Amino acid sequence: MSNKQIVGTFLGAVAKQDLETVREFGYADYIQHNPFVPTGLEPFIGLLPILKEHGTYAENVRMFEDGNYVFMHNIWHNAKPFGADEMVAFDIIRVDENGKVAEHWDAMTALVKGTASGRTQTDGPTTVEDLDKTEANKALAVALIEDVLMGKNPSKITEYISAEQYDQHNPGIKDGLSGIVEAVQSLTAQNNMFEYNKIHKVLGEGNFVLTVSEGE
Repeated sequence: MSNKQIVGTFLGAVAKQDLETVREFGYADYIQHNPFVPTGLEPFIGLLPILKEHGTYAENVRMFEDGNYVFMHNIWHNAKPFGADEMVAFDIIRVDENGKVAEHWDAMTALVKGTASGRTQTDGPTTVEDLDKTEANKALAVALIEDVLMGKNPSKITEYISAEQYDQHNPGIKDGLSGIVEAVQSLTAQNNMFEYNKIHKVLGEGNFVLTVSEGE
C-alpha cells in the first residue's frame, strides 16, 4: 500500500468507528500536535464517541504524498468539537517505516461563506501535474517565503506572484497581486501585520506545495 492508501484507510476507519482497523493502521504511541486532541492511539480512540455524537466527519478535497508524509486539504462538517459547525483544515500525517500512522499536525479555521475574492477556501485544481518539477516548486515556495514574507528581499514579490492572475483562497484577501498589497497595507495600518520567523517543513507533490511556517 502507498502511504496515501494507508492514511486513507486509517481515516476511513476513524469515520466508520472501525476500531479494529484504526488499531491495525495506527501506531500505539501515535503523536498528536492538535492541542485539543490527546496524544497516543488509545486516548485518540477515546475521542471518537464525541465525534460520533456530533456526526463529525471530514470531506477530503486534496491528498498528496511526499516521502513518509501525507498532506491533505479537508472540510470538516458538524465540527463543533473542533470549534465551529464547518471547518477547513490542512492535515499532515507521518507514516512510519512499518506503515503505521505515527504523527499528525493540522491547522484548522472556520469555513467562510462570503470571501473577499468570491472563491471558496477549497476550490481550484486537485490533480497533481508536473511531478518532475516537485523539487523546483518546493524551492520556489521557500524562496518566496524567505524573500517576501521573511523580508530578505520583499521587492522581488513580482518575480513570484503574477500581476495578471493570482487566485486567492484566504477568505479575507482579494484576488491578484493588488489584493495582497491591499491586505498588507490594511494590516500594517492596524499594527497587526504578521511576521514569518521559521520554515519547519516543505512538502510537495508536482504542482502542489505546502509550507509549514512559524510566525507571530
